[in-house]
Amino acid sequence: MPYITIPKQFREPSRVIKSQLFLRPRRLAIFEACLIGLVAGIAGVLLKSGVGWLGSWRVASSTLIPVWILLPSVGLVGGFLTGLLVERLAPETAGSGIPHVKAALGGVNLALDLRVAVAKLLTTILAVGSGLSLGRQGPTVQIGASLAGWIGHLMPTSPDYRRQLIACGAAAGLAAGFNAPIAGVLFVVEELLQDVSGLTLGTAIIASFIGAVVSQLLGGDSLNLNLREYPISFQISEIPFYILLGVLAGIFGALFSKGIVASLNFNKRTLKLSLPVRIALAGIICGSVIAFLPETFRNNTGLREFLLTGEANAITSLTAFAAHFFLTIISAASGAPGGLFSPSLVMGSALGQLVGILQENSLGVGLPTTYALAGMGGFFCAVSRAPITAVVIVFEITADFKLVLPLMICSVVAYLVAEKVDSGSLYSHLLEFNGIQLTQVKAASNTLSDLHANDVMQRRVETLSSLLTLEEVMQAFSRSHHRGFPVVDGGKLVGIVSQTDLANASNRNFSGNSLLKEFMTVQPITVKATDTLSEVLYRLNNYHLSRLPVVEGRHLVGIITRSDIIRVESDRLSGQTTQGPHPEPSYVVYQTKAPQVGNGRLLVPLSNPQTAPALLRLAAAIARDRNYELECLQIILVPRNSSPSESAVRTTKSRRLLQQAERIIRTWNLPVHTQIRVAHDVPNAILETIKERHIDLILMGWQGELSTTGRIFGDVVDTVIRQAGCEVILVKWSDKLLLKGKTGDWGQKAQVRGEALRKESADSIDNNLPENPESQIAESPAPYSNIHTEELGLHTLMGLQRWLVPIRGSYKQAAALRLLPAFVAASALPEIKLCQVHQPSVTEPSRDELKQAAEFIKRRVSCSVIATTVCAKSVSDALIDQAQNDQCDAIVLGASREGLLKQVIHGNIPEAVARGCDCTVILVRSAS
Repeated sequence: MPYITIPKQFREPSRVIKSQLFLRPRRLAIFEACLIGLVAGIAGVLLKSGVGWLGSWRVASSTLIPVWILLPSVGLVGGFLTGLLVERLAPETAGSGIPHVKAALGGVNLALDLRVAVAKLLTTILAVGSGLSLGRQGPTVQIGASLAGWIGHLMPTSPDYRRQLIACGAAAGLAAGFNAPIAGVLFVVEELLQDVSGLTLGTAIIASFIGAVVSQLLGGDSLNLNLREYPISFQISEIPFYILLGVLAGIFGALFSKGIVASLNFNKRTLKLSLPVRIALAGIICGSVIAFLPETFRNNTGLREFLLTGEANAITSLTAFAAHFFLTIISAASGAPGGLFSPSLVMGSALGQLVGILQENSLGVGLPTTYALAGMGGFFCAVSRAPITAVVIVFEITADFKLVLPLMICSVVAYLVAEKVDSGSLYSHLLEFNGIQLTQVKAASNTLSDLHANDVMQRRVETLSSLLTLEEVMQAFSRSHHRGFPVVDGGKLVGIVSQTDLANASNRNFSGNSLLKEFMTVQPITVKATDTLSEVLYRLNNYHLSRLPVVEGRHLVGIITRSDIIRVESDRLSGQTTQGPHPEPSYVVYQTKAPQVGNGRLLVPLSNPQTAPALLRLAAAIARDRNYELECLQIILVPRNSSPSESAVRTTKSRRLLQQAERIIRTWNLPVHTQIRVAHDVPNAILETIKERHIDLILMGWQGELSTTGRIFGDVVDTVIRQAGCEVILVKWSDKLLLKGKTGDWGQKAQVRGEALRKESADSIDNNLPENPESQIAESPAPYSNIHTEELGLHTLMGLQRWLVPIRGSYKQAAALRLLPAFVAASALPEIKLCQVHQPSVTEPSRDELKQAAEFIKRRVSCSVIATTVCAKSVSDALIDQAQNDQCDAIVLGASREGLLKQVIHGNIPEAVARGCDCTVILVRSAS
């Protein structure tokens, strides 16, 4: 377990010293394994007691109430309540839970925590106790793994080590379920983890042993067999019958697995019922069938023990096998929380009893009990494809060495036959059904494990000296796009300074001459050059950081960021995406198309009917300027457990909004396409639309106050900014504009407002314009040339007259300036003010770039253009003051991808401006 340096703001010195003396990595591993075994064992006992109590009540009540009423009713009510709890508490608990654990151990990011453990415990008690043909041993694996994951969160460590803790929990859970510690370890190694490293094996053995001991002491034996009364025997002449048993177990085990997957597909594509209804329906079917079977069938544990005694005849054994075969398929396909281990053992014992009876009538050598036990192992192996676990788990239950050879023959033959009929375990098929390909997930995770920090890090690092003053540090931040700098003295890393440190220094009234060493973060979190990318990514996520210094000893050798990891992973994958638990692709349920006559395509996602008209008019102005087609998008969200292509949705409101959009855009004589997509989340649906429809520019609304830790503009906008290759424009509308315009009825009153606006502004027209605007429009090639005077109101961005545009850097690369002609072309009598902000401590910059920008704009628009410089400590404060003093209606901010996502000392500039002034704010991010 690697050592992690905790920054000073997170440390309590006395506690850290004690923990370092007591919790060494190996001691900590042993302690955590013991704790995991203890809690997993207790959880297993609680699950066994809960299922036993509810099942006993159900069986006892059947002697008082007619079984044909009681059992279906209990199955109906219990199943429906189970489905509700699963949906509300933890959808991850549906099914046996073993595929969930297998995916988590395979590198898929799935939840395994206390919430999942508690929900799995309660819902399994309710489902199995209500009579569904499922077992409790499978869920103990997920419960143990979830408790281990929770403990791993309480004691933060690396992802690889936490993965090993989850493996310990899974082993302890299975050991507690069967009182079989060796089988618990082998099942995790053979089926789930496929890893035999020293730490994993050692901790898993400890956790499994303690889990089994706790379960044995508090819960008793797993099977109550009196094998002295029914001795086990084996002779060479019986080998053909054990081979036959293995063949039958392999065939029916493979068919059992295929039946569950086929039923899941049927429920998903044909029935399309909600989870509570599916489980309730399975409960009614199980209760109804069992009600008409002998009383022995009402208790799965009792039935299994009855079959193992050898007293059951051929008809009873055949009935038990057939009933459990079909009822377990129905129960498992419903999504009910419950395991397949116990039903597999019942079916295996019934199948073994049939072959044992056949052998007894043919040779009369062996006893059916031995065949029933061997059949348990064979059928278990055919389902799980874990032959070693199958042999050991039955051996540990019986503790009889005479059973090992029959078990091995039956299990190996069953494994070979099952692989021939249907390759792969049931758990692998269930993962594939849920869209998870572990081979590709592991290939992606191997990228993070195989590469090290020194393979990816940036070796040229901008650093600061601890002797710099606060004023000098602020200048360094203003000149750079970085959000933090390592502090280095004599080649050694002594600290790190971030924008948060600067903000704290300002709040604590540090003077401009204060030295950096007084307010920097000392002992920062670092990584070694030899640390894997998995370890680097863990520390970035755990401490909510965007970059980490890379050190050798105390010497700084580089820096590594999230972008570096994403880039190298993308390179290693050669453009292939990982198959994981990502949302399904969105599905187009409604679409209209116009002639494809434009030079490009502009996408407008619509969600708010109040702001949609204003957004569409702005989009139309840009599209007309660039000769683009317009693409209007409406997204309908559905739950993750529903497929977008198969979900029933109402599109009335969405179609009505798109039809209104079409009417607005047609007044501009522009081609417009519309579509409605059903999706799991908005960002992916937008990105898919951008890719499929070859979008060149996307225009989106933005609320203005959404930044939180790790986010800049909110989930949707952040994702589009980071991943969309096209140009991105964000608009935060002024509240005054929306209240004044009541955007919903602009289309009806636009012409009236346009006339009023021209009359109201007649006295403020710049002298550069002629007295008669119509003559200017008719004679000039300016953007107004294709607008008829009587349509000016209809084609006007109402209320947007005075435009403020901050200039930084070269105007030739400013995306905002390139779009400004389109904006003002749709404004009534616009005025433009270009503004350049510099700090008091910085020499006033040359005005040449500003003058060139003004000339650039004047050549493209026919309106007043003013250029000015402003001296201020804060860019956002300067822009807010300018907007308020000049009564500006809109501020246009332009930046590159990196600049738009850049945080400054007091928050990001766009958010600060949007929050500080009541005017429309437009952000333009250039295409990548």
